[in-house]
Amino acid sequence: METLSQLSAAIGMSPETLFVVLTGATVFCMGAILSGIYVSARNPLKRRLSVTIQPDATAQRKSQRDLTGMIDPLARYILPQDGEERARAAENLIHAGFRSEKALPYFYGLKSALALGLPLLVFIASGFIPQWTMSKLAFALLIAAFIGVILPNIVLDKIKENRLKKLRNGFPDALDLLVVCVEAGLGLGAAIDRVARDLEVSHLELAEELSLVNVEIRAGVERPVALKNLAGRTGLPDIRGLVGLLVQTMRFGTSIGEALRVYSEEFRDKRMQKAEEQAAKIGTKLIFPLVTCLFPAFFIVAIGPAVLRIIYVFDRL
Repeated sequence: METLSQLSAAIGMSPETLFVVLTGATVFCMGAILSGIYVSARNPLKRRLSVTIQPDATAQRKSQRDLTGMIDPLARYILPQDGEERARAAENLIHAGFRSEKALPYFYGLKSALALGLPLLVFIASGFIPQWTMSKLAFALLIAAFIGVILPNIVLDKIKENRLKKLRNGFPDALDLLVVCVEAGLGLGAAIDRVARDLEVSHLELAEELSLVNVEIRAGVERPVALKNLAGRTGLPDIRGLVGLLVQTMRFGTSIGEALRVYSEEFRDKRMQKAEEQAAKIGTKLIFPLVTCLFPAFFIVAIGPAVLRIIYVFDRL
């Protein structure tokens, strides 16, 4: 506190202003670092190089073990006791792409850390704001704790939504490629493997899920079970319908190529109907921007001169 006061006096600004400036600079630097990491991770060239050149992961495994050693003793206290809530959180994590067994303890550990850390930061920051009373401080602490609890859920839902959108966008291409591969004479497993390799650059998330299906089959998991696991990991109704069709086709011994061709045509019709439905809703959705933006300006232009004229006449009476 005294150091900050001395520094603010040397610079020539108040301690509150200096605290805001330092906080803003810290947030900006963190955002720039995270943006650089995200852009670097999405680079297709680095993804392909990472497949061929595997770095030494000893330090990474050691850090994961250290973090696991810290989380495991607290898992029984931070995890929810309700089994339904725990299963729902685990399902959301899987749909968001976090398939590790430790994802659930890490998630609730992050929520607990934020629920305790944000109020602590607010309490420290309150020392620089002497105008705050105890009631305001208590309210700010409650708001900070609430944000710490709800923020991981919001971020997780956003990640899940983005991933499901990417899977949904890549599914039509994967379905068409699967139809072509099966009709060309490949078996279902070889066709899935070929489609996964072809989609590595354009739709990485869906390619990883399809590759995981082949990994499970090679590890000894039955093909219907591996396909059902694919539907459970993605959570998309379209993929769930395809999996149900493939399982039924393998059970009754019918042609997989014909079944995929029929499903592809039905899926294409469904996409067209959905596009027509969204186009039909545009007229209704345009009412609100028209009423809030266009009509007030139209009334001002059309009626404004008359209103001004009436006011002018009444002023002269």
